[in-house]
Amino acid sequence: MVRHLSVRLALFCSLTACAFASAFAQGPLARVDARPGTTTPPSPAAAPQLSAQDLEAYLDGMIPIQQQQHDIAGTVILVVKDGKVLFTKGYGFADVNGRTPVTDATLFRIGSVSKTFTWTAVMQLVEQGKIDLDRDVNTYIDFALPAPFGKPVTMRNLLTHTAGFEESIKDLFVAAPTDMTPLGVYLKTHVPHQIFPPGTTPAYSNYGATLAGYVVQRVSGMPFNDYINAHIFQPLGMTAATFAQPLPTALAPQMSSGYALASGKAKAYELVQAWPAGSMAVSADAMSHFMIAHLEDGQYAGARILKPATVREMHSRLFGANPALNGMAHGFYEETRNGQAIVGHGGDTQWFHSDLHLVPGMRLGFFISSNSAGKGGDLRGIVWKGFLDRYFPYTPPVAAPPHDRLADARSVVGRYYSSRRIETVSASVIGLMQTTVSVNADSTISNDAQKDPAGNPKRYQEIAPLVFREVHGQSLLAFAKDFNGDLAMGADYPFEVDQRVPARKAAPLNFLALGVAVGAFLLTLLCWPLAGMLRRHYRAFTILPQGYSRLRLIMRVTCFTALLFLALRAKLLASISSDISAVSSSNDGYVHVLQVIGFAAMLGLPVAIAYCALSWRTGALWVWSKVWNTILAVGFVAFALFVLNWHLLST
Repeated sequence: MVRHLSVRLALFCSLTACAFASAFAQGPLARVDARPGTTTPPSPAAAPQLSAQDLEAYLDGMIPIQQQQHDIAGTVILVVKDGKVLFTKGYGFADVNGRTPVTDATLFRIGSVSKTFTWTAVMQLVEQGKIDLDRDVNTYIDFALPAPFGKPVTMRNLLTHTAGFEESIKDLFVAAPTDMTPLGVYLKTHVPHQIFPPGTTPAYSNYGATLAGYVVQRVSGMPFNDYINAHIFQPLGMTAATFAQPLPTALAPQMSSGYALASGKAKAYELVQAWPAGSMAVSADAMSHFMIAHLEDGQYAGARILKPATVREMHSRLFGANPALNGMAHGFYEETRNGQAIVGHGGDTQWFHSDLHLVPGMRLGFFISSNSAGKGGDLRGIVWKGFLDRYFPYTPPVAAPPHDRLADARSVVGRYYSSRRIETVSASVIGLMQTTVSVNADSTISNDAQKDPAGNPKRYQEIAPLVFREVHGQSLLAFAKDFNGDLAMGADYPFEVDQRVPARKAAPLNFLALGVAVGAFLLTLLCWPLAGMLRRHYRAFTILPQGYSRLRLIMRVTCFTALLFLALRAKLLASISSDISAVSSSNDGYVHVLQVIGFAAMLGLPVAIAYCALSWRTGALWVWSKVWNTILAVGFVAFALFVLNWHLLST
């Protein structure tokens, strides 16, 4: 459920000297190379034979080193092939203190990989004619989604993350079981704003997937968890799988602990309020049953959960923002790489990180999950890419670049931010983490968010009009007009695009405004006692109008209030790195106090303008005092613009 926003928050904190971090996104780290059918797979003779023996030797030489390097406690890997488990093995520990090893019976939290079960349930009901993918979702639920763009949200939109919702993080995770609310109550009280017309723009949505789970509950007449148990887990014999929270007592002995770092303490069991989107715990053994069912026309060991045609439909492309890139299937998303047509899904809680990949044409499935956030790096991506490169080696075809590649490269230069963003509440400030596309001397382009292992920006060469491929790699960047006619950049994840940043949201301008405000406030407070000491030392006392003296005191108070407000906002965001439930309703009291402080700080703007105007009319004042009061007024204008631009007075 969580990944990209955590990275953006962490980077934002480093730039603002605040330890911002959070965890709200997800998706596979393996990047796509080209659309299915556009390349020719290499000869199998060029690769080692995919066997349990060769795979074990290969992974045994890779996983322990990666875990040690990144301080990860435990990892499980599962490979299924031709309707059977080809390989499964645990590495490291499920419980570091108890030295309990990871096995294929160990339960891992799989985050948003849980959604593939929710989407499977949706498609079961589509098979039965109980859900129409193109019908207004409002017909299936007991509350009304607004339609600000005049278009209804459909189940097709939910499957493809094109409902138009902004990111919604409040109460995504909660601190205690008593904080959990019924699914319907959560959905009715947390409806996110629509920032795009439905069906136009991919913007990953945990709320949308949770809403789909509620539709399953409403249409089937069964609580969501009961439906999944009865129609997926039980038929497939998945006894070590559950969406239930807290974890059922019978499964507790099999559950892996979660860690920030293997060298740190074990974390408490995470509680996902939006549970159809990401609460599932499952063992690799149980996961193999689900994967085999999806690779074997909807059945496992004689039990059928989907018709063959429905399985093929689930794995087929349903929406793509750019035809040159992979797109969304029916809940799964395309991950084509190394010449293989692949669908899959990634998943993250705060501590667990998982990827599921299916290669239907090869009847091959790959699952990996780790129980630690670790020290950066990309264990699951490295392992998956290494697996593909070993058994399906591939060299991208040479493409003749267009003649106007320099002009094309220059046309895409600019700042971009993700369509998967928070836009109307205070956490929208992470939108300051933007990517910059630039042109290199050789007419290639670079996206500063895409780095090679040495930390240098990757270079992308144009291979078709506005389609760029990584030099010596497979990753693509492709540009096309969005619904507004503005340029959008598609890259690694088909459930989001990067859009041009409006001028008022540009990071340099906003960081300048923030710097001017903070600098003016800090210097005003620091110089206040210093100026007083100098006046006493030199006996340079000036008789000032009584109103001016009062305004000067108010200015000092509002400077302090504004700095306090910014510091407390930063502290709240920083706390998410260790406790994602900090953005839950249980913390509303603290947030409301912040709002009061923020409104009080904003009152400094009219006071600063009045103070500045009065100072210029006061002849007894030193001219530099008047100049500084003007700078202070500019600082309050900058502060107000920053606060309003990023909705910092909201919840």
